[in-house]
Amino acid sequence: MGLLGILLALGLLVWLAYRGWSVLLLAPAAALIAAAISREPLLAHWTQTFMGSAAQFLAQFFPLFLLGALFGKLMDDSGSVEAIAGFMTERLGARRAILAVVLAGALVTYGGVSLFVAFFVLAPMAQALFQAADIPRRLMPAAIALGTSTFTMTAFPGTPAIQNAIPMPFFGTTPFAAPGLGIIASAIMLGFGLWWLARSEAAARRKGEGYGSTDIAPRIAADDPIIRERATTAREFDPAEISHGRHGNTLVPIGFAVLPLVVVVSVNLLMSLVILPRLDFSFLAEPRWGATSLSAVAGVWSVVVALATAILTLILVNRQRLPTLRESMDAGANASVLPAFSVASLVGFGAVVAMLPAFAMVRQWVLSIGGGPLVSLAMATNVLAALTGSASGGMTIALDALGDTYMRIAAEQGIDPALMHRVAAIGSGTLDSLPHNGAVVTLLAVCGSTHRESYLDIVMVGIVSALVALVAVIVLGSTFGSF
Repeated sequence: MGLLGILLALGLLVWLAYRGWSVLLLAPAAALIAAAISREPLLAHWTQTFMGSAAQFLAQFFPLFLLGALFGKLMDDSGSVEAIAGFMTERLGARRAILAVVLAGALVTYGGVSLFVAFFVLAPMAQALFQAADIPRRLMPAAIALGTSTFTMTAFPGTPAIQNAIPMPFFGTTPFAAPGLGIIASAIMLGFGLWWLARSEAAARRKGEGYGSTDIAPRIAADDPIIRERATTAREFDPAEISHGRHGNTLVPIGFAVLPLVVVVSVNLLMSLVILPRLDFSFLAEPRWGATSLSAVAGVWSVVVALATAILTLILVNRQRLPTLRESMDAGANASVLPAFSVASLVGFGAVVAMLPAFAMVRQWVLSIGGGPLVSLAMATNVLAALTGSASGGMTIALDALGDTYMRIAAEQGIDPALMHRVAAIGSGTLDSLPHNGAVVTLLAVCGSTHRESYLDIVMVGIVSALVALVAVIVLGSTFGSF
């Protein structure tokens, strides 16, 4: 009966979330339904289990949501993202339109710009390039997704994306966990995605299919309440804040535009591998600091310092291009709140489910999956990310429920936690891109496309490429260990 309650609660959560209901309401309601069917104390689970786990998630990761959204908004309002996109357009041109869109997206998101900010800037760039090159408009969403939502989100070492940060406290790792495997996975995703898009473009030209109608206008995704609800559980930026604040009117030199991105990557690397390991943080073991250790917080600290430094750099070099700095900063800060609380609510739901007696059956089933702990970890993150439509939410639920178990297994079997980190991160970014995923829905709306026109290509570049990379990482990691 308890297992039936878990399945019923999860089904209601997924179904109603897909229909646009707020996860802030659905997650506690679904958790209480599961607890009620299991005959567990409802109020205790709501205030102690659900809220305790949600609060812990916010305590660990809200600084990343806050600074990531703030950085993305300032990059947008200063014109830096647009300058980078324009630079890539000039250098690669319409003849290599797909490559220009992919590389522009990869550059800005690896540098720390929020996904939805990149969507709203890259879509007009892609539209102009694809129209000039007479490439079918239906390929635009896949090209943008490949550059922004695949290897720079989960695989490339050092990415400040929240999906790369979530495993760090669980496994005591840094953003640069398993760098060799991450680079290989990134190369597979990028190579496979570009191959598929080139194949699709060639097939379209053979059939005489061009850009298509120019009369189709993109939907105003930022103002669509259903799209907004889905989007805020999928990524770390509330699209409703895109239109707040004002853009600067002066052109940003490409050096000034790229500098904050370079700062993010450089400071993140220095903090992770040089500065923090050399300092004495033994005081963290004291109860007043949560009786923790440097390994549990170093990864988050590195990204926080990198983003904060990049924000200061951006303001200093582009102050005259930010006409309403306070409004832009307010919008960036506000954009972080709903996504953070939405994902925290999913985490709270997962914590309640993990506390139910029937979850022991689920845990046993997951751990008994053939292929070893790396395969079962990949399966757990895949399935939960698919069900919730959120890479960050699904991965956190999986690691909250099973993270300690996987760390124990890793210690027993001599598996490097860095390998666990990379498998969990890549695994979360595969089946999360199902049709109900908020990022997919938003991207299609921004590009003025539909699931019927563009979703197959998104599947190939966003799901299939990531699954191929995940298999490669598991095989290589199992054979050679982490590197």
